[in-house]
Amino acid sequence: MSVPSTDRLLDFSGQVVLITGGGSGIGAGIALRFAGAGADVALSYFSSEAGAHQVVDAIQAQDRNAIAVQADLRSRADVERVMEKTIEELGSLNVLINNAGVYPRAPLLEMTDEQWDEVVDTNLRSVFLCTQLGATQMIRQGSGGAIVNIASIEAENATVMHSHYHAAKAGVVMHTKAAARELGEHGIRVNGVSPGLIWAEGLDQDWPDGVSRYLAAAPLGRLGQPDDVADACLFLASPAARWITGANLVVDGGVLTSTAY
Repeated sequence: MSVPSTDRLLDFSGQVVLITGGGSGIGAGIALRFAGAGADVALSYFSSEAGAHQVVDAIQAQDRNAIAVQADLRSRADVERVMEKTIEELGSLNVLINNAGVYPRAPLLEMTDEQWDEVVDTNLRSVFLCTQLGATQMIRQGSGGAIVNIASIEAENATVMHSHYHAAKAGVVMHTKAAARELGEHGIRVNGVSPGLIWAEGLDQDWPDGVSRYLAAAPLGRLGQPDDVADACLFLASPAARWITGANLVVDGGVLTSTAY
């Protein structure tokens, strides 16, 4: 295969990128970063309607095309609608970023079936549905593509009150590897990004002890920012990562290097 010039490695001009959960936080950061690299962007949102439309406005201000689609990604019909709207409005699908998720807390011994199902379905079932339908579209187009799944360092680092979240994100990591095995023959690369603690408005006030402990444990001495995750996605979706598939890139400021005992 031809090797792109260095200045074209992170150029997404002419490509369409779909980001799930793109109305706020990490998803919004990813959407804006891909637009800055020249892509047209579709994003889905569940409840962050105002934020999603702000992201669309910001992307359109960069002279890129963008759409926002409300959807419950636990529903196959809704995922089909997101894919159809993306193709109808933007013409193709070249990159899929599976970012949508929830992050509630619940003690294992008190967790209800409904709490378990909400987290596993939102964080894992949605990845399966979007990957299956997104890859089907990429295969139909015949030009390959890239899928990046947002996992978490909690896929391999257990804490309390997150057994449902741990299980779902560990599932995302293994689904990424399995999908990479099956989709490689179609020229579709599938990789994961596992962020550590990412700054959000109010986090310092809502969880001051957790923030302090994270800062003390992270060799780079700061929390992550949405752009830190977005840039990892840019790399993995780009020709710079053309021989990388089935990988899980940890983006955590080095916190997993801390001694466990």
